[in-house]
Amino acid sequence: MTPLLTEAAVGSVPDAATRAALLADDPLWLILLKCVVILLIGPIMTIFLIVWERKAVGRMQNRPGPNRVGPGGYLQSLADAIKLPFKEQIIPDTADRKVYFLAPVMCVVPSLIALSAIPFGPVVSIFGERTVLQLLDLPVSALVILACSSIGVYGIVLAGWSSGSPYPLLGGMRSAAQVISYEIAMGLSIVAVILQAGSLNLADIVSKQQPVWFLYLVPSFVIYLISMVGETNRAPFDLPEAESELVGGFHTEYSSMKFAMFFLAEYVNMVIVSAFATTLFLGGWMAPWPLSLIGNNVLNTGWWPVLWFFAKMFVLLFGFIWLRGTLPRLRYDQFMRLGWKVLVPLNLVWIIMVTFAKVITWNTATIIIAAVAIFIVVALFFYVRAASREEESESIPVTGGGFPVPPLDLKVPQTTPRQKALAKAEAKAARRKPAAVGTAKEGAQDGVS
Repeated sequence: MTPLLTEAAVGSVPDAATRAALLADDPLWLILLKCVVILLIGPIMTIFLIVWERKAVGRMQNRPGPNRVGPGGYLQSLADAIKLPFKEQIIPDTADRKVYFLAPVMCVVPSLIALSAIPFGPVVSIFGERTVLQLLDLPVSALVILACSSIGVYGIVLAGWSSGSPYPLLGGMRSAAQVISYEIAMGLSIVAVILQAGSLNLADIVSKQQPVWFLYLVPSFVIYLISMVGETNRAPFDLPEAESELVGGFHTEYSSMKFAMFFLAEYVNMVIVSAFATTLFLGGWMAPWPLSLIGNNVLNTGWWPVLWFFAKMFVLLFGFIWLRGTLPRLRYDQFMRLGWKVLVPLNLVWIIMVTFAKVITWNTATIIIAAVAIFIVVALFFYVRAASREEESESIPVTGGGFPVPPLDLKVPQTTPRQKALAKAEAKAARRKPAAVGTAKEGAQDGVS
């Protein structure tokens, strides 16, 4: 056993070299056990989240949620998971079958892989083997999470294209534009955290939050929360699904187990971005401040950190449910304006401020200059926003673009041109009808005589 392993006590916060030594010393059965647990976290959390969301939204809307299958209705999602594989599979004739089958897999697999880089706890003992509650410890694990969360959009786009139908194709294109927009905002929101921690390794970021969490980086945290909702296609940003258009978006032509795989990918992505936010801003597996003072930090040792990690993650997951039961869906132009004109510029300004705060020496003159600069930036922001609103209010709506408003003195005609044409045709038919009947009677009388 190496000296690094002898120094790593159970419950301690290991450094990078100790983590690498512990993970390298893991036996094969322990690595397989970690892989199985990480792969099961996503499906198990999905089964729980679906029924939790249905019951919570039902409570918010003053109606009953699932209450028939199992105690309290909590086995409803399990019943749905058993039912979906046995439903009939319908494949469109115009579908590209190979890509059609591959698209759901491309959505699910990156989602399940991303959790392997998340640190769930400190050094623990599993059946006598000391190890870190983490499968992979990479120097750029933060970038791995971002890459895995963004690869899933290829599955969405390919699902829309391979279905051979216009509505799924439109949903896939919407999703591509959406993920590109909010992936940039999400990536920029973690730059301030990386600057504070000085590392892209998630375990190092958690260890840097030991005295104080990075929750004080409020702008980065808020921008990340908004971006993660847009990244996962959740309400009020669920534009690719387009439920208001009576279709399901990119998965309109999918059924049976392939439809369930898209559902699984959505909820696993919710778990990933929530776990990522917990690691970056909420101290990861560390206990909250009052609890961390109990018994000489005893609640940050052993298996207690796993409880704190999942408790923080469930708070963020409840935010997804709360938003779905509260806010209406945004228009597409509002959604894109929020991403490109608000989140990205605010991110860039905030990164400059964080960098400026780290490189300068703080004294009275510096504080005054910084306060004046912040005031000028805020004033310019509100001035530009007010000017844009005034310009929009003075513009005249043009038919065929935007959302035209009818004039106040609009006079609605009593009859439309089509109604006038129908009335004219009926009048002509009425004038011709008696002559035709009379001619027919005369011909009948001539035949009888």
